Amino acid sequence: MLSGKIVSLAATGLVLVIIIFVSGIFTLGAFLPVSDDTRKIIIEVEPGMTLQQVTQRLAKNRLLKSPRAFRALAWLKGKESQIQVGEFELSPSLSAGEILEIVTSGKTYLRPVTIPEGYRITEMAVVFAHSGLAKEEQFIHEAGNPKLIASLNLHTENLEGYLFPETYHFGKYIGAKNIVKAMLDTFKQRVLKPEILKRAEEMGMTIHEIITLASLIEKETGLETERKLISSVFHNRLKKKMLLQTDPAVIYAIKNFDGNIRKKDLSVDSPYNTYKYPGLPPGPIASPGMESIIAALNPVESPYLYFVSRQDGSHHFSKTLTGHNRAVRRYQLRGRSRNGR
Repeated sequence: MLSGKIVSLAATGLVLVIIIFVSGIFTLGAFLPVSDDTRKIIIEVEPGMTLQQVTQRLAKNRLLKSPRAFRALAWLKGKESQIQVGEFELSPSLSAGEILEIVTSGKTYLRPVTIPEGYRITEMAVVFAHSGLAKEEQFIHEAGNPKLIASLNLHTENLEGYLFPETYHFGKYIGAKNIVKAMLDTFKQRVLKPEILKRAEEMGMTIHEIITLASLIEKETGLETERKLISSVFHNRLKKKMLLQTDPAVIYAIKNFDGNIRKKDLSVDSPYNTYKYPGLPPGPIASPGMESIIAALNPVESPYLYFVSRQDGSHHFSKTLTGHNRAVRRYQLRGRSRNGR
């Protein structure tokens, strides 16, 4: 009888070992990757989402073998309340543990956003709105943040010209304020260097004047080979106290500009009307790129006082008004465009 009980106990123990072993295999399997598929899947964790809701979203996208095991792992590691808000780049080839580390690390997926040279604040606002990173009105509002403006010692209503054009990478929930701050910080790092400040001082100009002039250059030409030459025209006219007569500045002052500058526009009463008021406009009309800033600081020596568009992206430069008028008749067919000075 005793031996029978021993055999029975041994059999029961063996069954328990097998059950534990098999259970262990299935439990471990629950934490393994769903597959070897490495395709990227962007998963968004929205503000206020619970561990349960996040787990459901991961499971719905077939990123987990066992939602229950994933939640248990989060509890065991004490990370059930550490899941971050944002977008995360995941794949079915990641284990449950790797997925948990990513969504609790704060290393969110960053959306690339390119702001071209020559964009105004209002144009940037549209780009960020389309990218889903900030509403237009929020971006424009933060571009007028008094504290950020004060950090540059500016006396202006907004940061026009000081939000550096660049390709940025932002998480979805960064917010308009942090976007504007990042762009301004990039401007400070790239532009406010000792050698640039020194060069502006040597020219007898403030950084604000340099950026304003650079923005005019940026809007006048997209050709790198012309920037320093156009800069020379503006510098020459400033020295002679001539009106700059640059259309982009006038256009900046026109609300709801339709793409056609008219004769009446040249008489608009605005400090940005360089056909009416001498010197530089009161501030930048767009954000210039580094090449235009360098051109503003380093104009070539030239005798030119005028330039006119050849209608192919390039310009014809003239020394005299007579020569300029001749070029206008040649290149500005039927007077359809007014880029002449």
